[in-house]
Amino acid sequence: MTTTTPLCGNDRPAPQKDRGSRQFLEALAREHGTPLFIIDHAKIRENYREFKKYLPKIQVYFAVKANSNPAIVKTLFDEGSSFDVASMPEFMIVYEFIRDMPAKERQDFIWDRIIYANTIKPIETLEELNQYKPLVTFDNIEELKKIRLHAPQAGLVLRLRVPNTGSMVELSSKFGADPGEAVDLIKAAFELGLVVEGLSFHVGSQCTNFENYVGALEISANIIEECENRLGQKIRILDIGGGFPVRYNPDVRPLVDLADKLNSEIARLFPSDMQILAEPGRFLVANACTLVAKVVGKAHRDGKPCYYINDGVYHTYSGQVFDHCTYPVLSLTKEGPARISAVFGPTCDAFDTITLSAELPELEIGDLVYSENIGAYSIASSTYFNGFPPAKVVHINR
Repeated sequence: MTTTTPLCGNDRPAPQKDRGSRQFLEALAREHGTPLFIIDHAKIRENYREFKKYLPKIQVYFAVKANSNPAIVKTLFDEGSSFDVASMPEFMIVYEFIRDMPAKERQDFIWDRIIYANTIKPIETLEELNQYKPLVTFDNIEELKKIRLHAPQAGLVLRLRVPNTGSMVELSSKFGADPGEAVDLIKAAFELGLVVEGLSFHVGSQCTNFENYVGALEISANIIEECENRLGQKIRILDIGGGFPVRYNPDVRPLVDLADKLNSEIARLFPSDMQILAEPGRFLVANACTLVAKVVGKAHRDGKPCYYINDGVYHTYSGQVFDHCTYPVLSLTKEGPARISAVFGPTCDAFDTITLSAELPELEIGDLVYSENIGAYSIASSTYFNGFPPAKVVHINR
């Protein structure tokens, strides 16, 4: 996976929560223990409503992979969100909330509000999916052949390969059909008796280069026009993927700036009956979660204080590895002059290094630290390495 310079945060001094908020976190930690992963559902609702405010004509499909906690899915379900899933377990998390609907209403929800946005699916998954008649993505002829044999009732969306320049996490090396072969793939799908409903693309996760979206929209518009001219087939679904950036630091432009560009380009390039989908994941959950951990060890190494805490890169801080995101470690219970310090996780692996340059006051064993904006691609990839379990999850403002 190719990356650019991490944009999530850094170890320079960060604005700390006000004392009241810090006291609330401390109280939660004292009540529930640490490490503690706190999910603020009011913030999730706020983020969803902000997205809908600035992009009112775009249907939100929450990318469940960002944080698959069922309570988050339920909050967004209640808000009216649709869902982007990439595995049968993710599909079933959403399905639990529609299981008791009348059959037709349930099927309409699956068709209209769930997209299985993993272009490569095992045969077993396709066979299980077929009964639900979902919308699924593909990007190559071999996948089309599998779908024809094992999930012929699925509707199809062709994922395109588009530029990911400047995005924190690049995706186009693994996913997406070359635009030059797109219409031929759509033609092949119809010849196999399948129905291509739409196109999709992804500009890369945490995309701060808004021109990626402009270029991808133009590529999509050209393919839709060519498809209609060459094949006589109208494409009326466009999934513009995710990548909507979180303001981890002040250098990241706000959503409203991107929304202005997207709204004008969509109006310029597409007919009014085009259904536009988006798959925000990070944008909806990143700043809604906070981790509180405890100092369990202390040493002095290489001329600096070293603190060992009970969460690390094999757990909630796994986002530093897989998401290429850094989360400043801040003191929750102590104040004082800051010193450059190292912070390590609890496992018997030197790779379990959170940072070598945190700015922290003098801490003691038992003191608490915290990291904000840690809700996306963090606890979702937490492990049980060395026998240490993932952080306990606590929900507030449900």
